[in-house]
Amino acid sequence: MRRIVVGAGALAALALLIVYFLWWAPGPKAGPQTVTIQEGSTLGTVSRQLAKQGAVPGSARTYYVMARIFGSHEPIQAGEFRIPKGMGGAAVLDLLQHGRPLQRLITVTEGMPSIIVQEKLAANSYLTGPNIEIAEGSVLPDSYGFERGQSRADLVVRMQAAMNKAISELWPKRTTDCPVATPQQAVILASIVEKETGKASERPMVAGVYCNRLRIGMKLDADPTFIYPITKGKPLGRRPLRSEVHAKNDYNTYEMAGLPIGPITNPGKESIAAVLHPAKTKALYFVADGTGGHVFADTLEQQNANVQRWYAIRRKRGEM
Repeated sequence: MRRIVVGAGALAALALLIVYFLWWAPGPKAGPQTVTIQEGSTLGTVSRQLAKQGAVPGSARTYYVMARIFGSHEPIQAGEFRIPKGMGGAAVLDLLQHGRPLQRLITVTEGMPSIIVQEKLAANSYLTGPNIEIAEGSVLPDSYGFERGQSRADLVVRMQAAMNKAISELWPKRTTDCPVATPQQAVILASIVEKETGKASERPMVAGVYCNRLRIGMKLDADPTFIYPITKGKPLGRRPLRSEVHAKNDYNTYEMAGLPIGPITNPGKESIAAVLHPAKTKALYFVADGTGGHVFADTLEQQNANVQRWYAIRRKRGEM
């Protein structure tokens, strides 16, 4: 009788050990690995998928039975999940039921033109659906999370909704220091400010100069505006031709007073805020100072002197 009891105990212990290794013990793969669960997947289909990928110990049938007996009966989420190194069967099921799907990022940097945004979306193999044309100045520079299989169109809608939200928050708080009559005009001028300076601290001052010029009907003379029709916002990569500088079109602010017909890039929130709250200044001019920033001038005489100093710096560098 004692032998029977000992034998039964040994069998029970062996059964518990098997269950432990099949359900709670570390998984069979070193990991990490990813698994993509489609919308509407059942425990059975997920069990087969996990077993096929080697993400769980045992067969699909074994994992299914273990999950039915020991696991939660809550639904499995759709999405892409990262299974860490050594994660066992029980933990995998908990991850699929309660964890957060992987979030991948697309980053639109400040001053990135829409043509570059479109190229980034087209090149991302985790996104689906056709690429769509994005209106210049319509997306807010930021990092946007997405899941594998999300459509490019959906992501663009989110980017544009973020821009609309930013403008709706900033526009009502504007000062009267800049003669922009509509939110769209503010975005157009902000896109020029964005392209003209890479120093965040200078944005209000650059905006102040352009606001002063708009107020008195003076041409903006902004280099990025004559380049935009040539490259759609990409770097020109060479010295501009005289014919390009003086080309007559709806963007070239060397040939017309006022704002271009539309934005020349996607401006960030700070550049939009700079236009709506420009620095209080009498300056009408600015030129590079050789350090990555600019020096500002109230009069043409001051500007000419600053330009000569900039030319001297460039000659010393061998750029002229």
